[in-house]
Amino acid sequence: MLVDTHCHLHLLENYPEELDKILEENKKHGVTHLLNVAVALEDTPTQYKIAELDNVYISVGIHPNESPGKVYDYEDIKKAADHPKCIAIGETGLDYYRQDASEDITWQQARFVQHIDLCKELNKPMIIHSRHAKKDTINIMREHNARDVGGIMHCFTEDWEMAKQALDLGFHISFSGIVTFKNAKSVQEVALKMPLDRMLLETDCPYLTPEPFRGKPNQPAYVKYVAEGVAKLRNEPFETICQQTGENFFKLFEALI
Repeated sequence: MLVDTHCHLHLLENYPEELDKILEENKKHGVTHLLNVAVALEDTPTQYKIAELDNVYISVGIHPNESPGKVYDYEDIKKAADHPKCIAIGETGLDYYRQDASEDITWQQARFVQHIDLCKELNKPMIIHSRHAKKDTINIMREHNARDVGGIMHCFTEDWEMAKQALDLGFHISFSGIVTFKNAKSVQEVALKMPLDRMLLETDCPYLTPEPFRGKPNQPAYVKYVAEGVAKLRNEPFETICQQTGENFFKLFEALI
């Protein structure tokens, strides 16, 4: 059982023309379920269409890099999340990678808090994106009781210190194709140290294609190679990694699936 807990089918260059081919590749690689993640509120109609697929779930949310400075109406996001296959809010969080030190970042932080509040109201887990914002991400999660809903630290790229803090807040850590990169020592350390019952796997496709296909377009089927990379790193059977991370996904979302 392999689950891609974070993909963007709607951002694939060949979507929707080659959707059947993409789904067939999933079957060949043993990928049984997908969580298709929104990055913009404008994704909602496409998300609803994708939700018609078997074993595909969706999220609703606004990426921290989307429409910089824009304030979104809380009720609009809430309305978009009112779908039977919407099982998460996000992706949301903080991304300071492209922020100049002198720029205002309070809008990012306010948007993150808005998403946390929505998760608590709807009782849905959240999908957190954090890049170059380790301290502020954890502080906001603590101050606004993100542990009440839990969720996923998606495409984790930080260090073991942050991973421990997120785990203490009840969150799962999700690894993308980055864990297969030779120079990703910090990410690999986290994957090696963390408890397997809190681990998830993802592609973040069409980005971050794992080895041995790095540099080529990513797709959900390639979560198999993320699993293989983790299994090799931890010296554990591939089947164990697949089974446990799949079970982790269904346990996290059991009230909504």
